[in-house]
Amino acid sequence: MKKQVLATAVALGTLWTGTAVYAQEQFVPLMTYRTGSFAPLGIPWADGKIDYLRLVNERDGGVNGVKLRFEECETGYATDRGVECYERLKNANGGASGFDSQSTGITFAVSDKAPIDKVTIQTVGYGLSQSADGSVFKWNFPLLGTYWTAADVMIQDIARREGGMDKLKGKKIALVHHDSPYGKEPIPLLKARAEANGFELIIYPVAAPGVEQKSTWLNIRQRRPDYVLLWSAGIMTPTAIREAQSTGYARDKMYGIWWAGSESDVKDLGAVAKGYNTVTIHDTGDTSGRVFEDMQKHVFDKGVASKTDSFGTMAYNRGMVISMLQVEAIRTAQEKFGVGKHMTPEQVRWGFENLNLTEERLKEIGFDKMVRPVQTSCANHMGTDWARIRQWDGAKFVLTSDNWFQADKSFVDPLVKSEAEKYAAEKKVEKRDCSVEQS
Repeated sequence: MKKQVLATAVALGTLWTGTAVYAQEQFVPLMTYRTGSFAPLGIPWADGKIDYLRLVNERDGGVNGVKLRFEECETGYATDRGVECYERLKNANGGASGFDSQSTGITFAVSDKAPIDKVTIQTVGYGLSQSADGSVFKWNFPLLGTYWTAADVMIQDIARREGGMDKLKGKKIALVHHDSPYGKEPIPLLKARAEANGFELIIYPVAAPGVEQKSTWLNIRQRRPDYVLLWSAGIMTPTAIREAQSTGYARDKMYGIWWAGSESDVKDLGAVAKGYNTVTIHDTGDTSGRVFEDMQKHVFDKGVASKTDSFGTMAYNRGMVISMLQVEAIRTAQEKFGVGKHMTPEQVRWGFENLNLTEERLKEIGFDKMVRPVQTSCANHMGTDWARIRQWDGAKFVLTSDNWFQADKSFVDPLVKSEAEKYAAEKKVEKRDCSVEQS
């Protein structure tokens, strides 16, 4: 009997100790892919995410004193491995503050699980484009932009170069895409634009990992599209640029999605890639701005940074932006549920839904040169989408104009609404009434 009492006491003591520890920490799981064909993108992306979390701990002592605890889980960009990571980490260390799944395929797989597990899926610039509709996708947040907004911005910039939207009529625009859920995401938007603007859309799927593209580019040479949109990542991107050169296709007529627009995609190509365009949801591909000064002082100079040579690159910076949004969601949740306290996954979800990153707040945390103000709501889980076009000059990415673009809502919003309604019907999701729901 004494042994049983002692065992119970030990168990309760362990439980209390664990609860006390979690009360002083906030767990952020990190799905990463440092291996596989997408590793050239995944490595700097992961380093940027981790180093920003380290910065918040080193500089600020955590979020209002609550230290950030994080753990990497390697997915290799494989959906099954991503689901394994999700299942292992969703309840770890007091509960996951949200998952940046880093893969459209993984996002598809865990989005059905999230409402049951009550954990947030944060997909900055990717994922299910229709999940911008928070009335259906309560737990998904495609912050800053989706593949539909990216595709629309590409079309807008092409129209700018041609002299107006009416000049798109009769043009040929090709989509060369990774043959996966990720690569197929822009197709509905591009089809809607093609019908409305009178251009011919030619679609070329490329099998993973994307190193076999000769037949695709020979076909492009024969069909002679006026522009090529590239939905690729990792080794598929430089392969496409090399094939474009070998078939004589002008690189300045190519537009890559943001995951195909990092220095690692083009630096080894140098002048071969000159003229190549990419769309980006954040600005700067360098180390200008206060957040970089803080990172150098509090993380790199202290020797706690990732062993990376990608500091200040587009992919590394995007990783920082992603972790910044995660941290600000936690901070926003604390403002409602208790400053300096551990936030539950449900409370962090509220924080994501009530983000209000004003220009003043972005300046305060050092991101005012990188992203535009963003605000989310029950109905809008994307926030305001802003994007710019950068072009490779042979040595670095430079802006092609001072303009920030926003997607045309007359094209994007009907797609979001119709596809979200289809999802709700198929999955039997009860829509929220955001007009009356209390935040």
